[in-house]
Amino acid sequence: MSGLVKDNVFGSSGTVAAAAGGLSWDTAVVTGSTVTVEAANGYFINTTSNACTITLPSAAEAGDQIILIDYLRTWGDNAITIDSNGLTFQGDSDAFTVDYDTAGQSINLVYADSTKGWIPTSDITNAFDHGDPPTQKAVFAYGQNGSGYLNTKNLVNSSGVIASDATGTGETRDGCAIVTYGGDKAINAYGYHSDGNSNERNLITNVGVIGADTSGAGTVRTQIAASMYGKDKGIYFGGDGGGYWGMTNLVTNAGVIGTDVTATGKVRRGSCGASYGGDKAFFAYGFNSTDGNVNTKNLVSNVGVMASDASGVGDVRSVCRAAEYGSGGTAMLAYGRDSGVISLSNLVNNVGVIAADVTGVGTAREQPAAARYGGDKAVFAYGLISGVTNLKNLVNSSGVVAADVTGVGTARNGLACGGFSSSA
Repeated sequence: MSGLVKDNVFGSSGTVAAAAGGLSWDTAVVTGSTVTVEAANGYFINTTSNACTITLPSAAEAGDQIILIDYLRTWGDNAITIDSNGLTFQGDSDAFTVDYDTAGQSINLVYADSTKGWIPTSDITNAFDHGDPPTQKAVFAYGQNGSGYLNTKNLVNSSGVIASDATGTGETRDGCAIVTYGGDKAINAYGYHSDGNSNERNLITNVGVIGADTSGAGTVRTQIAASMYGKDKGIYFGGDGGGYWGMTNLVTNAGVIGTDVTATGKVRRGSCGASYGGDKAFFAYGFNSTDGNVNTKNLVSNVGVMASDASGVGDVRSVCRAAEYGSGGTAMLAYGRDSGVISLSNLVNNVGVIAADVTGVGTAREQPAAARYGGDKAVFAYGLISGVTNLKNLVNSSGVVAADVTGVGTARNGLACGGFSSSA
């Protein structure tokens, strides 16, 4: 080779100017459904909203190189298709369809000759094994104190400290439920107020601000259960609204509540629900007028499909509450009512198996609220004994329930609680 060579990745003769990695990178991320690319360039391809067809150059020389990278790891949802634009691709004509549909792929294409055309010298999938940011904070809101319905809220910090009362937003009510969505936000929906059952909803920001009432979706009802599933979506189940219900309503990762999905499980109110296994959910226990209190459970898949009834474990009960804890996809359900208020608790493992009853810690009560906080812990608080209470019990990352401590703010029952914020 003659001449002066600097960073000559193409192996050409003559004077070659230095270039970082031998490629120029297009800093404008590709988001469209089509793009035409050029040799000696790298491209970041974002298929979050749509698939993308990538047209290669119509002419190429040996050693020409193009790199394509899955910008947001979404090729598994919306694939890229490569159009070789009249040239061959690994020896096949452009009549063949070339798709890449694995999240996290990067493709290094090098042109060989007219026989083999473009050859992927690598089409690796890059490992990405970090977990999702855990929920750090929680909010208790709404409920009733025996004198009337409330919209009071109390924020919970990442250390499990419940703040004093703050004025909430929207219609005063009880029997509603809060569920986390989008990773760091939450939504409150349904419930009962002085005008009757509701399907109103309130979005809750990642700093705990409760938004104004908007019309919800589906059947108006109260004493509903909710859980996160699929890591960033939510699901509502059951309730009571002039009859007992068993339908579900899915919540998208943008906080949109879907229409009713026909029941697959026993109709009931006062169930509890929580996520398990990292991306699934369960609902358990509850009450209806035919069976009384039940210990039925239903597992929910990571795409929000609710399985048929399975026999639960332990004491039949209703108006208990559940929350995820730990880092391994485990959960706990506790408290509630059978023939009277109880302090039983049950651990749920990462495949959705509910363990046998254990004697709970602290004062027996019904209709408390519970949520995850601090990344790997849970809090149960408030509820009804013979009167309303503001007791709280923290649950550590191993599922051990701490003794009663006096809560903060207005004693009440029938309130909702959910996690928000990925920032401590």
